[in-house]
Amino acid sequence: MTSTPTARIGGATLGKAADENFPVAPFFLPRAWRGDLMAVYGFARLVDDIGDGDLAPGGADARHLGLEPEQSDDRLAMLDALETDLRRVFATTGEEPHHPLLRDLRPTVRRRALTPDPFIGLIEANRQDQKVRRYGTYAELAAYCELSANPVGRLVLALTGTTSPERVRRSDAVCTALQIVEHLQDVAEDLERDRIYLPAEDMERFRVTESDLAAPSAGASVRALIAYEAQRASDLLDEGPPLVGSVDGRLKLLLAGFVGGGRSALTAISAAGFDVLPGPPKATKPSLLREVGTVLRRARGER
Repeated sequence: MTSTPTARIGGATLGKAADENFPVAPFFLPRAWRGDLMAVYGFARLVDDIGDGDLAPGGADARHLGLEPEQSDDRLAMLDALETDLRRVFATTGEEPHHPLLRDLRPTVRRRALTPDPFIGLIEANRQDQKVRRYGTYAELAAYCELSANPVGRLVLALTGTTSPERVRRSDAVCTALQIVEHLQDVAEDLERDRIYLPAEDMERFRVTESDLAAPSAGASVRALIAYEAQRASDLLDEGPPLVGSVDGRLKLLLAGFVGGGRSALTAISAAGFDVLPGPPKATKPSLLREVGTVLRRARGER
């Protein structure tokens, strides 16, 4: 069967799930959960693709959002149009959402009684990416992660009906850690986009300059900086096993996959000698499985 243009748009976006550090909607989850997780992932991926300028060529996403195809490169205009379409997802009257990925999201929002705030946070994070290219302090970076990463964990808890203040606190720590890990993997790629997510205060402490980050491979000072940030992420991931231990059934495996994915990515960074400049160190499947097993064992001890 030949796919429609709409199906190709959604498929191209959702197909990026395989490149994430963690399983987005693994096979062992109930079908309804998988569908809802992929609907949320589709929105989050679309927001990031707009913010990074990684949309499929041809301007179809812009047309779906009510803009001209040539406006695809106007990231702020695209994010504004996406927010307008998101409002349609939550509206009880008026037009249906225009973009196919947001039309797919609407049943999930209604079925799970989701609120707009996490979705708006993801859009705002990408707006911030267009305006803020450097972060002076870790506190500033953590505030960015509050918008760019933490909403995803909160949505997972909401989708599975397991939200509680303590779980949200631990989930926020895990999601911030995963965002930091991604930033460490993508130092070179981010610099090409004129973005640096390593706090300036830390770069100064380790005597790392922007020119050092542009080198083909990392010197001792860059490696020490990356190791420092990796340890920070590792400490945050320590909130993972108690979070995993607080839930049951298949959700336990899903959350262990998130935490294990972060751990295995850190293992890959360490195995590369903390030299992330030649390209992002990637975790192997055996490493992921080992780390998930470790998380599950630690989670049993937390109960």
